[in-house]
Amino acid sequence: MEGTTMARLIAILLLAIVMTVTLFRMDRSGDLPTPPGRQVQPQAEDPLREGQRRCQRMGEAAAEDIECLRVWAETRDRFLGQAPEPVAPDTPTTAKGR
Repeated sequence: MEGTTMARLIAILLLAIVMTVTLFRMDRSGDLPTPPGRQVQPQAEDPLREGQRRCQRMGEAAAEDIECLRVWAETRDRFLGQAPEPVAPDTPTTAKGR
């Protein structure tokens, strides 16, 4: 290799090392800005999520719990993008087709 090519290669290598060390130091000191996708926004409490967690803690007993069945139906409707069917509170629901 010629002398000028070797000098350029060494200069590029030193520059890469300096940039890497600088990035590590900035990251450790907290000088780097947070990337836009990594910012955590505080979220409002979702009563549906709390209901899901309560039913999860109940285990198998949740299959018999009326409130858990309501939470699961609302979760399913939300997932599928369907509007929940309004049910009068004092009207019992019955299975059709049996």
